[in-house]
Amino acid sequence: MLKVRVIPTLLWKQFGLVKGTSFDSWRRVGPVLPAIKVYNQREVDELVLVDIVAHQSDDDPDIESIDEFGQDCFVPLTVGGGINRIEQVQRLLRAGADKVSVNTAAYARPELVTEIARRHGVQSVVASIDVRAQDGGWNCFSHAGRQPTGREVTAWARELEDRGAGEILITSIERDGTMQGYDLALIEAVVRAVSIPVIASGGAGNYQHMVEAVVRAGASAVAAASIFHFTEQTPAGAKAALAEAGVPVRRNFVASDHAER
Repeated sequence: MLKVRVIPTLLWKQFGLVKGTSFDSWRRVGPVLPAIKVYNQREVDELVLVDIVAHQSDDDPDIESIDEFGQDCFVPLTVGGGINRIEQVQRLLRAGADKVSVNTAAYARPELVTEIARRHGVQSVVASIDVRAQDGGWNCFSHAGRQPTGREVTAWARELEDRGAGEILITSIERDGTMQGYDLALIEAVVRAVSIPVIASGGAGNYQHMVEAVVRAGASAVAAASIFHFTEQTPAGAKAALAEAGVPVRRNFVASDHAER
């Protein structure tokens, strides 16, 4: 089994970071750069930074800001939001991103995923899928969870893998920000549908939720935001809890961090 990653998610809106519930009711949680510097010190495995309003315009991603963030980010950085052309990907990777996350644009033009994979390698493409539970299954939504796509999640995940995605980032819209736990059935369904790594997102409220996402649902990584923004729980504590449950992790956490909680 590959070592499981703990990945803080940073949701970026205009001038700073925000966090909401079920992709709504956004509240500001601080500026981007200080958060990146804090996570550097906490030795996280990776960071995901998503511009949640970039899809609303035809403007290019904010390359200048990504360049600034990248200079102070010492872990692999995935950048998403508003990416719809291969030229934008090239500029983001040059600016400091290690991977790009594609969501809304993939529904309109799925071949974008293939273009990125062919030019920059499958390891550079994270296919992000935002999902709502409906009619006994799970349906995919675009535009920050606003627009139904008519796509069923497992079929769409398989198509994205076939087109060259290196990872799937799967987010339960209903669970997002609730801190009530990941949708384990959703994660397991996607894990069973594809052979590439699946990152669980949406709902983590404690370390046990992360353990369950990996041990019970088969996730290769766990992404979270609220647990790190609004509680004293830390990425290091999460990794310690995973290790105690027998999950292989990168040994860069401080053991006492978990012991104190």
